Amino acid sequence: MKSCRYACQSADHELSRRDLFRTAAGVGLGGAILPGLSHFGGSAVAAEMDRQQKRMIVIDLHGGASQLETWDPKPGTDTGGPFRAIPTSVPGLHISELLPRTAQIMHHLAVVRSINTREGDHGKGAYLMSTGRRRTPAQDYPVLGAVVSKAIAEQAETASSLPGHIVITPNGAGGRNADSAYLGPKYGSVALGGGKPLQYSERPQGLAEEASLTGNDFRRKLNERFLSRRRTAMTDAYTQSFEQGLELMRQRDIFDITKESAKDQERYGTHDFGRHCLLARRLVEHGITYVKVSHSNYDTHCENFNFHLEQIGEFDGPFATLVGDLYDRGLLDHTLIVVLSEFGRTPRINATYGRDHWGNAWSICLGGAGIQRGAVFGATNANGTEVTEGEVDGGDLFHTYLAALGLKSSGHFTVAGQKTPMADPAHHPIDDLLI
Repeated sequence: MKSCRYACQSADHELSRRDLFRTAAGVGLGGAILPGLSHFGGSAVAAEMDRQQKRMIVIDLHGGASQLETWDPKPGTDTGGPFRAIPTSVPGLHISELLPRTAQIMHHLAVVRSINTREGDHGKGAYLMSTGRRRTPAQDYPVLGAVVSKAIAEQAETASSLPGHIVITPNGAGGRNADSAYLGPKYGSVALGGGKPLQYSERPQGLAEEASLTGNDFRRKLNERFLSRRRTAMTDAYTQSFEQGLELMRQRDIFDITKESAKDQERYGTHDFGRHCLLARRLVEHGITYVKVSHSNYDTHCENFNFHLEQIGEFDGPFATLVGDLYDRGLLDHTLIVVLSEFGRTPRINATYGRDHWGNAWSICLGGAGIQRGAVFGATNANGTEVTEGEVDGGDLFHTYLAALGLKSSGHFTVAGQKTPMADPAHHPIDDLLI
């Protein structure tokens, strides 16, 4: 992993390398680690139902993007930095000049400017924004993608056979992550990356198709015999994963952006983030419930302004293209899109022209599905040092995402006979943001 001289060098920035090794060790022929893969209906009714299924795309500006260089600029103040605020397609709403393309499509989106998580640690902040709960040694909680994919699967008319929970990172290679906690491995995320099909999703060249089919039929008969005597949750999970892996091998083109037109590939860009946004669009078009795209690393303890000039410049075009495509293809009404971080950056500019960790007054952007278009919720003071209106926490945002997808955020899952809340009962949706 390339080191980032501007980053804080916390242990959390080593996670991507550890995850890469874990992924490489976990992936194997047959897809035993892969989650479930989806059915493509042949009828017009089934196709329309698939199109209207709720979906979610999260873009994680990992490391902590600066709210002052994105969604809540404060030009001309002691904390504002060198960039201007520019008008958007929403009258009265201004965002950073680093987002000119996004400014043109803000009428499809909304901004929350009043987040106070009081959390400046990378790991704890990411956990809170991913689960809607604070980390505790007493209980591990499932991440948002696991909750959304399970909740929507339980509402679906037909069982899904495509992965419901995808995470796209530059080093993603097809392994399953252990991030679904008590919801079980079926809802754990599958890591993709590079805009390429999943690794190990092709039949080995030396194995004929007929031999492969015969071998799998024999395996099924042995499984059925074993399950009739010693069926457990573990054996069910293994059988399901293997069958889903085989289905994924048959549908591997869904994960290959080279199947998209050359024009679309050019519009999104040839860098990782552009390819990953195009892949996210392709996946939700094919019925994937939840896709998370990681854009890293925003931990700008020094040279914050030069870095955001480059990194937000890379983010702006593909993100605006993605939102525009979702709208043009009739998917935005059914797809919630969220741009978040684990926290923001300090209003105070430090001695190395950086901004440090800041969880007390920061922002996210979201839109689509059940979110009011063009809304601005909450506010900070003149120089962005504190929330002055509509303070919310990560738990409130988690409820809001579920509600925007048409889910009852105060509902529960039944796990091993016990009712488990989908979201932290101490929080609630931000009603002013919802349609």
